[in-house]
Amino acid sequence: MFSTIRSFLPKPLRDDKTVIPVVRLQGTIATPGPMRSSLSLSTVALPLEKAFSVKKAPAVALIVNSPGGSPVQSRLIFKRIRDLAKEKEKDVLVFVEDVAASGGYLISLAGDEIFVDPSSIVGSIGVVAAGFGFTEMIGKIGVERRVYTAGEKKVILDPFQPEVPEDVEYLKGLQQEIHETFVDLVKSRRGDVLTDDPDLFSGKFWTGRTAIQLGLADAIGDVRSVLKERYGEKAEPRLISAPRGLFGRRTGLGLGLSGQRLTEGLGEDLISAIENRSLWMRYGL
Repeated sequence: MFSTIRSFLPKPLRDDKTVIPVVRLQGTIATPGPMRSSLSLSTVALPLEKAFSVKKAPAVALIVNSPGGSPVQSRLIFKRIRDLAKEKEKDVLVFVEDVAASGGYLISLAGDEIFVDPSSIVGSIGVVAAGFGFTEMIGKIGVERRVYTAGEKKVILDPFQPEVPEDVEYLKGLQQEIHETFVDLVKSRRGDVLTDDPDLFSGKFWTGRTAIQLGLADAIGDVRSVLKERYGEKAEPRLISAPRGLFGRRTGLGLGLSGQRLTEGLGEDLISAIENRSLWMRYGL
């Protein structure tokens, strides 16, 4: 009935567009801080819920641009996307911009199809932990390290104490478990198209064009072009964003910030900013 009436309306008044919700997933993946913008389940939960709630949309498009970060937050975001896709019965199309590496690629696996730019950086299916050792420095400046614990392994891998080979092996064991979880997820989502390249799960990364050849991605494409080709010229990508919070930053759950919490987080966020920058620089960005 409504479609019949609509056909008699002037063109400007006809609502015959196919709206495709688009959610941008950008940044390093970590629990957000008072002054730090990052990608986590808490920051993307609301826009994801809103995007998948657009009833007439045949699909949801995700723009991914992330060098990775927390494996836990990566998997939580992946799972939320897949749960919503199943619940709302919608296709998920992922579009990689500059980089989808490590946790960024894990999130991309939530897509039923993954599109890339020929020069996108894709892959880095591995786990890394890095730090510094200050044992000689504190001796030179006359600082004595005093640590008191209940539990002999409570200060494992303390940067102010000499490295213990047994502790390093323990850490590598944990990394191996996390890596296996990552690899299993890749195989479960893309096992039917993956090649048997021996470097596939080594932590190496590739350009978008090579990623397609390896089976890590499906095709070259950008959001606007692919959506119009698939859903018609009247397909309209519509960006769904999180609400803005303090200082205009995007927030996920609208969490309030006290003055004390804001002050306490500044030092931690400064260190995180340096770490985040190093992640992007690893891929030449």
